[in-house]
Amino acid sequence: MPVLLFTIFFITLLITTVTSISLTTSNLAARDTYRVSAQLAADAGLDEGLNNLNTTAGWTGSGTEITLLDTGTIKTTYQTTLANGATPDRKILAVTAKTYSPSTASTPKITRKYEVDVQAVTSGTGPSSVVTGVGGLILGNNAKITGGDVVVNGTITVNNNAQIGLASTPESNAVNIRVAHTNCPSPADSTYPRVCAAGENGQPITIGSNGKIYADVRATNQTTGTNMFNPGLVPNQTVPPTTLPSYDREAQKSAVTTTLSPADSSIACGNNQTKTWPANLKITGDVILGNNCTVNLSGNVWIAGKMIYGNNSKTIVPASAGTTPPVIMIDGFGGLIVGNNGKVQTNSSGTGIYFITYWSVGSCSPDCADVTGTDLKLSQIVPTISLLNNGSAPGSILYARWSQVMVVNNGAIGAVAGQSIWLGNNAVINFTASVPGSDNLKVTWVKRGYMRVFN
Repeated sequence: MPVLLFTIFFITLLITTVTSISLTTSNLAARDTYRVSAQLAADAGLDEGLNNLNTTAGWTGSGTEITLLDTGTIKTTYQTTLANGATPDRKILAVTAKTYSPSTASTPKITRKYEVDVQAVTSGTGPSSVVTGVGGLILGNNAKITGGDVVVNGTITVNNNAQIGLASTPESNAVNIRVAHTNCPSPADSTYPRVCAAGENGQPITIGSNGKIYADVRATNQTTGTNMFNPGLVPNQTVPPTTLPSYDREAQKSAVTTTLSPADSSIACGNNQTKTWPANLKITGDVILGNNCTVNLSGNVWIAGKMIYGNNSKTIVPASAGTTPPVIMIDGFGGLIVGNNGKVQTNSSGTGIYFITYWSVGSCSPDCADVTGTDLKLSQIVPTISLLNNGSAPGSILYARWSQVMVVNNGAIGAVAGQSIWLGNNAVINFTASVPGSDNLKVTWVKRGYMRVFN
């Protein structure tokens, strides 16, 4: 009897021990499953967060718990947040991942929290030759841009038989086009300009019959890639607006050492005359160069009125400028007009002139620090730089700060910037310079550190 009792007790103890071990093992296995599932949810949340940070302007986090998996037996979720880091190029991407079992449970079995320190890395393909504000880029029939990257805040219109880029250019060296679609609302009000929402105000790139774009194209809200090649449209891209080039206008004004009337004998250049203008010059009114006039520049010029080139007139950039272009700053309505065969003659370094016009419809013109709303909408359609029949400005930069650059028929340009740019019918432009301060840059947020948060 004692032996039987001992045997029963021993067997019972053995069964209890085995059962306990089995339950413990099962619980540990289940908990490991919960932990692994939470870890996978955390990794998925961080991956999606980093992708959204790089592709969605203004993204600040998921807002709510996102369900990654729900089998009924188990459910995993993640929630992401984004906070500023120690410096402007740093951010903290945080994720909270949870595993629920069963799926209907209100309290998670496992919670995991992680933070990733991300940093902005900027890369680019070099300076751009065409930079426009919200007025955008318009190519008339048969107009062509055959070189230089194109950065546009507004829209691009490519009319019949117009073209950007060349089919013969290898894809690895293709023109880059970036369009931010920042020309809303329409009609303009005091909030103009802002980035258009998806489906608002159409798509930013419109191509007419037989129009072609041979470029790497990325554009906010653009879904149609018809007639875009080499490699064409990269879909689902968000392009941030580009700040147009800045220039220290006040510094040039302060540097003026000579102020003269346009009628002064040292300034006025009639037919077949040659004049030399001093550096750091201010001319108090309209400057009209006669036919076959030649002006030798010595440095920067500030013109309070407009500047018109006569037939075959030219300005010559001094050798002393080297690779730094002299600036001609123009304030008057009408701005700069380079007429038939008018020309900027570069120096031996291939340097032209940096022309900047400042007129706008704003009451602050020409000294506006900023122009927005309906004032900007009205200003951007008024040409203040006009390069007409066979006008030529190789190596030069044409910049209409608040208004339009208009190029009609063939003409050589170094680079061009403006609130809007219109290339008239048959204009064929080969760019030989870049817009100061511009760069076709791309900001990518990358991981620097990864750590678990225990709380």
